[in-house]
Order: sequence, then structure tokens, then C-alpha cells
Amino acid sequence: MSWIWNPDGDAPKPPAEDNMVQDPSDPTRKVSKKAANQPFLAHRQYKEKQEQEHQAWLKRNSEREEKLARGEEVGPAEEDPTAEQEVGFLGLLKFIVYLILIIVVGGKFFTGSFLWEYDGKWARLKTYWPNSGRLFSETYLATFDGRDPTKPLYLAIDGDVFDVSSNRRTYGPGGPYHHMVGIDAARSFGTGCFATHRTHDLRGLTDNELRGVEHWKKFFAEHKTYFKAGKVLHHPIDPTSPIPEHCDATKEQKGHPTTGNSNPMSHSKGNSESPIREEL
Repeated sequence: MSWIWNPDGDAPKPPAEDNMVQDPSDPTRKVSKKAANQPFLAHRQYKEKQEQEHQAWLKRNSEREEKLARGEEVGPAEEDPTAEQEVGFLGLLKFIVYLILIIVVGGKFFTGSFLWEYDGKWARLKTYWPNSGRLFSETYLATFDGRDPTKPLYLAIDGDVFDVSSNRRTYGPGGPYHHMVGIDAARSFGTGCFATHRTHDLRGLTDNELRGVEHWKKFFAEHKTYFKAGKVLHHPIDPTSPIPEHCDATKEQKGHPTTGNSNPMSHSKGNSESPIREEL
């Protein structure tokens, strides 16, 4: 029943003298070495060590200056070992290089691919160094239709030439799109008449059909594996020449509107047109 005579409990015992150290923030008092104080004490020790190294550097630097004043030969000046190093541009560049290396090696380790199995346009050098300034004549463009397996496959739409070699199975000989390479068949992209409108002549197309042509130009330009290879120079179109007839008489009588976001390459008709479908 000692609590009756001492309701406040025993007074806390002061820590042993050998368990006390100087307070890092106040040299006039001491604190215990308990776990809660260890980070502050470690920081204090670090600062004291830094100060000792700095003072030693100052002394060495002073001795060096005295030797120089006496004309003695001395070595190169020593940098302050305690000076804080700024990251700077080179440090930042080194960090970025190390980070890229870690990501690349990590991709190879986890997926077996340095680019984490990414195979899009941005992983190809042609995206950054495109050969978009090359000019083709109609005759020269026709030589890139797949008959020569050593040459790439080129497809043109309204003057723009695109390299579709990455899909040789589809655009090469025997493929469903083979009739579209080696030529500018822009009109067929708007009307869907792939057998009779293999021409760049866009006269008489409706606004929707013209939007269809632009839709497909954008499709090939932004495709992850196709690239713009240049432009084709066409022979001038005789304005008095007849406009190509539409392959669908019903659409021609109604002004043959087609939606700009439709797929003109997926028409399946009971005529000579090819039922083909490009994967979007």
C-alpha cells in the first residue's frame, strides 16, 4: 500500500552521468543517449567531423600559401573536402543517363526487350530522321510496288508518299493491298472504287469524299510503323478530260456521299472492287 503514502509515485531517477552527452543545440546542457536523441547526436558528430576536416584543409592551404610566398615548389591547390558540390548541368545529365540505363536494363530483365516490348513509331530512327524531302516521278514511284524485293514498298495519297514496307505481307505481291502501292490512288480512298479510281484525280468529289482522302492521309502519316518517304510529282490533269465514273451508279446519282470517318477500304461489292480492310 505504498501508493497511499506516495500517491504521486516515485520520482524519476536522473540518468547516470556516463549516459549523458552534450546537447548538440545547447553546449550549456547535457542530454541522455536514449534512442530518441540518437539522430541529433549522430548529426552533431557528423558536423564536428566536417569542421575538423575543414580546419585541417585550411591549415594545409595556409602552409601551401606560405611555401608559395617563399618561392618553394608546391603541388596543385587542394579543394575543400567539406564543400557542398553543386549538381550542375553535367550532374543532371549524368543522372538522366543513369536513369535511362536503369530503365533499359530493367526492360531487358523483366520483358526480354530493352524498350519494354514497345515497337511503335518512336522506337524507330526514321521517326527522328525522316526522308520527307525526296521527290518521285510517277514512273519512279511505280518501281516501288514490290516486284523488286530489295526495294521498299511505297504508297502515295494526294502527292504524299508513305513507306509501308513494315506490312509487306499485306502490301507486297499477293497481298490484298498490293494494287495500292507504286501509285497515287488518292481518288479511290475517297470513293472506295479501288479498281477504277487508281488515280490522283480528285475532281468532282464531294466534301465527304475529300474528307475521306484526308482521313487516310492522316492515318498513314500517324501510323506507328509507316513513314512519309517524300512527295510524288504528277503530270498536270487536262481539265477537259472526263471525270472518272463512280463504281456505284446509285451513289453517283445521289452525289455518292461517303462519311469522312468511314472506312472506304472495307467496301464489298458485287462488282470488280476489292473487298479489303485496313486495320486501324
